[in-house]
Amino acid sequence: MAYKISDECIQCGACEAECPVDAISAGDSKYVIDPEKCIDCGTCASVCPVGAPAEE
Repeated sequence: MAYKISDECIQCGACEAECPVDAISAGDSKYVIDPEKCIDCGTCASVCPVGAPAEE
């Protein structure tokens, strides 16, 4: 089950920098996670200051 970034995202970029498989990229109003690349490691959630990434 891939992670998904909620609307709580403040576009700080912390998650993108830490993703070990480069599954996160900047979207229009928030960062987005490519579910095909996501390995469900939770690193994005652990570095997010607002808790935007969560398991789908």
